[in-house]
Amino acid sequence: MAGHGLLLASLLILSCFAETSFGTVYFSSLQRTLIVTASPKQGQVLKAGEDKITVNWALNTTFPAGTDSAYKTIKVKLCYAPASQVERGWRKTVDDLSKDKTCQFNIVARPYSASNKSFEWTVERDLPLGTYFVRAYAYNSEDAAVAFGQTTDPHKTTNLFNIEAISGRHLSLDVTSICFSAFSVLSLFGFFWYEKREAKSSQQK
Repeated sequence: MAGHGLLLASLLILSCFAETSFGTVYFSSLQRTLIVTASPKQGQVLKAGEDKITVNWALNTTFPAGTDSAYKTIKVKLCYAPASQVERGWRKTVDDLSKDKTCQFNIVARPYSASNKSFEWTVERDLPLGTYFVRAYAYNSEDAAVAFGQTTDPHKTTNLFNIEAISGRHLSLDVTSICFSAFSVLSLFGFFWYEKREAKSSQQK
């Protein structure tokens, strides 16, 4: 009887574990089977909303044939480098990909092909100031990540580039501000001139 109870308890524990772990993908479990390169050079500064990044990706052919048999989609992402994650919990790297905040910006998603693919991406205007790299994930038919590749080394110290955020001011706004200021000055001058003229007219009467 005790043995039966122990077996039942074990099954319940395994069942709970299966429910909590089902669908969970850990970055550490993925093979780095993709070769990914990007046009920015180490330390290069790109301007948000202006500069472009050319990304290339392909299967690393040193892996055995059939390695990519489950690959259906490639998703390329812009990722924070460690220097831009310090004391920023909302950018934290977590092994559980469903909780990972390293790669928050989508560059492109394409059907998988083993041959070399390329995409030119304009750096989005709303990207924050920071240091970045590029990573690509391969997804299976269930949209679960099964492999990856990235432009930097495992410690994320090489081939990093910087993005300079937009300050929030635009030329059109500056021109409008200048015109409004000039109009205000002229209006004020006109008001004083009119008041002075009226006062002079009153004195003459």
